[in-house]
Amino acid sequence: MLIHAVFFWLKTDLTAAQRANFVLEVKKLSSVKTIEKIYVGTPAKIAERSVTERGFDVALTIVFRDGPAHDAYQVDPVHLAFVERNKDSWTKVVVYDSEE
Repeated sequence: MLIHAVFFWLKTDLTAAQRANFVLEVKKLSSVKTIEKIYVGTPAKIAERSVTERGFDVALTIVFRDGPAHDAYQVDPVHLAFVERNKDSWTKVVVYDSEE
């Protein structure tokens, strides 16, 4: 299993409607056939600790069966279209990939 965790820092001048639309855009990635599970969220409203990172605006976590499924996602037209449509919305993206 491969876990693909992506954190987006959105541009500060985006409106609330644009931010909500970005979340909807991220959720559209669920149509990629190689995705086993997908989770989309925003920073949790829980007690902050010294190790907590809350600077991001949107978190995307995808579970893939394996590395080849992840690699197929990277070149899937749905993923490529998402990047093209939305790349002007963020200032920073951080990706953490891990395997079980």
